[in-house]
Amino acid sequence: MITHYKAAIFDLDGTLIDSLQDLWISVNHSLSQMGFPKRSLDEVRQFVGNGVGKLMQRAVPQGTDNALVEQCLQCFKQHYVKHCCENTAPYEGVVPMLRVLHQQGILTAIVSNKLQSGVDELVDEHFKGIIDVVIGEREGIRRKPAPDMVDLAVQQLQLEKDDCLYIGDSDVDVQTAGNAGLDCVAVLWGFRSRDVLLQAGATRFVEHPAELLEFFGR
Repeated sequence: MITHYKAAIFDLDGTLIDSLQDLWISVNHSLSQMGFPKRSLDEVRQFVGNGVGKLMQRAVPQGTDNALVEQCLQCFKQHYVKHCCENTAPYEGVVPMLRVLHQQGILTAIVSNKLQSGVDELVDEHFKGIIDVVIGEREGIRRKPAPDMVDLAVQQLQLEKDDCLYIGDSDVDVQTAGNAGLDCVAVLWGFRSRDVLLQAGATRFVEHPAELLEFFGR
């Protein structure tokens, strides 16, 4: 087991927090407001991972005019920013794991395609004082699976890439780690199955947050 990592860079949705219910509710609110058919919880599970813009492009009926997609996206944003914490919570074992890393001097970062304002609110609600760097979707930086967000996190952590382990739950995360040149561990409690992760190139898996501590010699 590799134990030399000095920092853990986490995806947020599906990795640290179970946010699917609130995302699903906001997606269906915006679809309903536009007169579009609603989506199932499992459909929304498959749609997330590439940011809210792509989420709504996938949620609306195929062939929807771009202007209507944009209206639906703005409706989603307005609803989600008000309701993003109502049913969202960390997965069992996540907070204790983060506290151990913090206590042992392992740096932590979150890199998410969620809007920066939403990431900040959720971190303040659930992980205050135990996350060192928070990177969300913002102007001027490409979303995952581009490496830009991870590169910025590594820079702000003031470490080398070899010092950092990327942890996520989706094919997008596996691709992101590869594009950024970071080692990766895929978690199996999130939004994607083991088969999807294997197809994306994942080679290391954990089934419970406490297992991640082993990668840091804890």
